[in-house]
Amino acid sequence: MNEKVRYWIELSDYDYETALAMLQSGRYLYVGFMCHQTIEKILKACFNSKTGEPAPYTHSLSLLAQKATIYDHLPEEFKNFIDILEPLNIEARYPSHKERLMKSLTKERCESILQDTKNLQLWIKEKL
Repeated sequence: MNEKVRYWIELSDYDYETALAMLQSGRYLYVGFMCHQTIEKILKACFNSKTGEPAPYTHSLSLLAQKATIYDHLPEEFKNFIDILEPLNIEARYPSHKERLMKSLTKERCESILQDTKNLQLWIKEKL
C-alpha cells in the first residue's frame, strides 16, 4: 500500500473517530458532516489505490465512487446510503440549511448513520 493511500485511510479513520466524539457531545449536525468526510476520504484512498493518481478535488461521494470504479459494485443499500450522506456535507456548512438539518438529526438517526458509515468504510477498505 502506498503512502498516499495510507494517508487517506488514516484521515478517514480520524474523521470517523471525530464523528463518534460529536455523537457523545450531542453535536448531531457534525456527526453527519464527519460521516460524509469519513466516506469521502476512504473513497479517495480507493481512487488512489486503483489509479495511482492524486484524488480528484470533489466532495461528491457518488462521483468519487464512480471514478474509483467501485460504484457499480456497491450493494444497493450502500448506494442508497451515499444518497443520504451526500447532502450532509453541504447543508452542514450553510446557516439556512443548518436549522432544518439539525431537526432531522436525532441521536438515534446519528447512531444509525454512524453504523452505516462504519459498514461502508469497512467494505471499501476490503477492496483496497
